[in-house]
Amino acid sequence: MAHFLIVEARFYERYNDWLIAGAAAALDEAGHGHEVITVPGALEIPGAVAMAAETGRYDGFVAIGVVIRGETFHFEIVAGESARALMALTIDGIPIGNGILTVENDEQAEARARPDRKDKGGEAAKAAVALFDLKQAMEA
Repeated sequence: MAHFLIVEARFYERYNDWLIAGAAAALDEAGHGHEVITVPGALEIPGAVAMAAETGRYDGFVAIGVVIRGETFHFEIVAGESARALMALTIDGIPIGNGILTVENDEQAEARARPDRKDKGGEAAKAAVALFDLKQAMEA
C-alpha cells in the first residue's frame, strides 16, 4: 500500500470538497492511503509538493484546486505557472496527478469537480497512481 498526499488550494470550498472526495475514493479503491493538506492558493501547491516530497513520507501526490477566469491576466499566470511547476516536479520523477481545474465559470467548475459528473479529482488521483505504478515498475 502506497501513501499519497492530496494538496489542496482551499479557495473554492464546495468544488474542493467534491474534488477531494473523488480523489480519496479513487485512492481508497486502489488500496492506497492518503492525507490532505491545505495551502492558500494554486501557486503554492507545487512548493508544498516539493517540500513534502523531500520528507520521503509520500509515494505520490494529487494537486487539487480551482482557478476561475476573472477580469484580469492573473488567471493566466496562476493556471500556467502552477501547471508548469507541477510538470517540472513530475519530470523530476515525482508521481503527481494534476487536479487543478482551470475553468471559465462556476458551471464548468461544478461539472468537472463533482464525483458523479466528470470527477476530475478522481482522475487526478488515478493519474498519480498510474505514475507511481510506472515508477515502481521501472525501479524493479
